[in-house]
Amino acid sequence: MPPEDPASALPKVGLRTLWPYLRAHRSSLLLVAALSLVTTAGTLLQPVLTRDVLDGLGASTPIGPSVLALVATLVGVAAVDGFRHFLLQRTAEGLVLTSRRRLAGHLLRLPIAEYDQRRTGDLLSRVGADTTLLRAVVTSGLFDTVSGAIMVVGAATAMVLLDPLLFGVTLIGLVIGLSGGIFFARKVRGMSRDAQARLGEMTAAVERSITAARTIRASRAEARETDTVAHSAEQAYQAGVRIARLQAIVQPAMVTTIQGSFLLVLGVGGARVASGAITVGDLVAFVLFVFFLVMPLGQALNAYTQLQAGLGALQRMEEVLVIPLEGARADTATAPTGGARASAGAQPSSGSARSAGAAASARAAVAGTPAIEFDRVGFGYTDAEGRVGEPVLREVSFRAPVGTRTALVGPSGAGKSTLLSLVERFYEVTSGSLRVDGVDVRELSHQTLRSRLGYVEQESPVLAGTLRENLRLATPDATEEQMRAVLAAVNLDELVDRTPLGLEAQVGEGGVLLSGGERQRLAIARTLLAKPPILLLDEPTSNLDARNEAALRAAIDTVAQGRTLLIVAHRLSTVVDADQIVVLEHGRVVATGPHAELLDTSPLYRELAAHQFLVDPAPDPA
Repeated sequence: MPPEDPASALPKVGLRTLWPYLRAHRSSLLLVAALSLVTTAGTLLQPVLTRDVLDGLGASTPIGPSVLALVATLVGVAAVDGFRHFLLQRTAEGLVLTSRRRLAGHLLRLPIAEYDQRRTGDLLSRVGADTTLLRAVVTSGLFDTVSGAIMVVGAATAMVLLDPLLFGVTLIGLVIGLSGGIFFARKVRGMSRDAQARLGEMTAAVERSITAARTIRASRAEARETDTVAHSAEQAYQAGVRIARLQAIVQPAMVTTIQGSFLLVLGVGGARVASGAITVGDLVAFVLFVFFLVMPLGQALNAYTQLQAGLGALQRMEEVLVIPLEGARADTATAPTGGARASAGAQPSSGSARSAGAAASARAAVAGTPAIEFDRVGFGYTDAEGRVGEPVLREVSFRAPVGTRTALVGPSGAGKSTLLSLVERFYEVTSGSLRVDGVDVRELSHQTLRSRLGYVEQESPVLAGTLRENLRLATPDATEEQMRAVLAAVNLDELVDRTPLGLEAQVGEGGVLLSGGERQRLAIARTLLAKPPILLLDEPTSNLDARNEAALRAAIDTVAQGRTLLIVAHRLSTVVDADQIVVLEHGRVVATGPHAELLDTSPLYRELAAHQFLVDPAPDPA
């Protein structure tokens, strides 16, 4: 039975879900709340002081103190509210920063399988666009709703004290107008989540097109790709229009409510003044309180709409944050099988993982101990529903002794690169066990395991930035001399010498300013700089010419002294001197041995060698 999709199991997002994001800013938020109370109190005091001024004029009594108090209140409220607004905006920006750090840190630690099943552009949209909406949750949503509610309660209390009858008339109009607005505002969260999802799809389409810009140009597919992006943009547009349509209902309803309330108060209030039930000052103060009641209600309803939109974006963020990090799923996994050393049903703690790593290092020094050992390993990739697909590897078993060079060869799709990914624990073995330095990799933390491995991928990715930044990716404390030495070792020293920028030279997005061979050699230099005891090389010479291939082989020979190498190779000329060659076909090991032996014992290996002119083809039986 496939595991439940984390997104479908996600609890309903609400204000409680927002608390972890707000907790880091609680001091600032408490200060903002206190300042909001001060401004609300000062605002509610203004109608009372206005009434005193008007009543004083009617009674010909001194109004100087009341006028001074009114001016001081106006100025004080403006100053406090300005500081409150700045503090609130700064806190909102801090909230966005905190959420982006949290989400980005989580994204970079997801299991590799999650990247296989998700679109990069959609993940980028969650870090960018979705986190931005959280700003409105604090500024236009949460605090406007709370401060508006306080203002409404204060204004309503004052109105009841001034004239209960007039307040009852006002309340009837407001209830009719607001009930419809709240009903429609509740629908915004789902629409906002859908709009953000459409925006993520559009971002993914744009990212796909820009990444493959050269391929698209060469294929004359600009128009088709533009149509694809335009379709995604159209979907985002339609989602935005649906929200706008809903808001177009809410906004006029609020305006009509405000206008109707004022007209009703003026009509009934004028009659009350004419009958002598209240004074003109009372009516003016009441009208001002109506303003302070209705306007915050409108702002609160708009803020509630913004809050729902932000919570919709928050749910998209939580859909990613609920995914277990790399290694977390192992806590509930079954114990390693096939000779594993972990006890059944339990996983080691971080302390025991470190102990296992130390024990592994000690055992690695013992002569004859395999640095890497595959023991009946089976593996199949998992789809988005958690189902394991067709096996890619079947009962793979071989050993790579410490300090030796083991080559993996075979036709494309035989599973060679997958073996390296399993050593790195990018994926977990489906059956059997894989041991590094005598310890099942599932007993080691990812950090402990990878500290002993150096891995060069087949695509040889280069990060946008400088040569120095690329080289220091795994060794941030590497010196200038060490970096130049390792570049020279892979015949890349001319890359530094050809520009006055030296190691500060830019390599471009994805290393576009370098040739394919230069990118591959830079990736290898980056790995060699870390000097790991085990090197995993996936097609290290695939993009090199004969001269640079020879230089790189010499460099690998130099750094391989005392280290274990596991090399995937299509060019057999690069591995003919390997201590052992493992031949794979359809995910199985079909032969193991040195080059000369395999030429005699393995028909597949001899065929591969013949195709690369390393041996005369077998005579035709006819």
